[in-house]
Amino acid sequence: MAESRSDTGTARIIDGKAFAAGIREKVARRVAHLKAEHDVTPGLAVVLVGGNPASQVYTRNKSKQTVEVGMESFKFDLPAETTQHELLGRVSELNEDSRINGILVQLPLPDQIKEHAVINPIDPAKDVHGFHVINTGLLATGQDALVPCTPLGCLMMLKDALGDLQGRKALVLGRSNIVGKPMAMLLIKESCTVTVAHSRTRDLPAEAREADILVAAVGRPRIVKGDWIKPGATVIDVGINRVPAEEGKTRLVGDVDFDEAVKVAGAVTPVPGGVGPMTIACLLHNTVTACGRQNGLDDRAD
Repeated sequence: MAESRSDTGTARIIDGKAFAAGIREKVARRVAHLKAEHDVTPGLAVVLVGGNPASQVYTRNKSKQTVEVGMESFKFDLPAETTQHELLGRVSELNEDSRINGILVQLPLPDQIKEHAVINPIDPAKDVHGFHVINTGLLATGQDALVPCTPLGCLMMLKDALGDLQGRKALVLGRSNIVGKPMAMLLIKESCTVTVAHSRTRDLPAEAREADILVAAVGRPRIVKGDWIKPGATVIDVGINRVPAEEGKTRLVGDVDFDEAVKVAGAVTPVPGGVGPMTIACLLHNTVTACGRQNGLDDRAD
């Protein structure tokens, strides 16, 4: 159990890279089964508008890992001046393409394109990012949905670390549609007692100290200090912040002050190497799940 601290007196480090590798192995087995038993190959389409360097790296990694687990990868690079109408036309084509089981439009989009105007026309059955209003509504009402990848990965790590989550006090720090809100819904579904905190919360440290589970997703470097953390709590750090380092360089840190947290928490995710690797792994998980559902086949993981 994650509350049991290591022999060194520091928190157990949750290895997101290793966990993500395990998910990809399971996805690969499911893909192989679909191919061998049903002659079905899952397909993922990734659409990138413009040349944002970080997005280019991210979409390349998605495509590479999609192929590595045996799925088909369809990558569409559109110019930065693409209009909203043109992008919607592409989405409509992908909705109708039976080879494609998952559609992902990479965010952020150029200023001339409204995110919701593009996300909502995606077929909810192919919405492997889990952002469509139908999927968010299904999640909020406790029904089966395609769940946003980052909170899904967080939940998987929490269940692996703690087992049964019911009855535990959880604090979700952040209320975004991408992480905070769906994370809270997932924890409620697991019968946790959930508090959602944010920048307007009056006594944020006091709220945090009550939590058996703390999920930090606000995008503020090292805002969560060691004295905010309940001894033995499990801390999931979703933040990815670039801060100055030595010799004019930069480095990545999370929303949690890791050096302090590791002395108090029972288990904690590092940045990098914690939640980050889980996002693409859960995208692949969602794609093979979507493929199974679209073909009327068992979509459960083995």
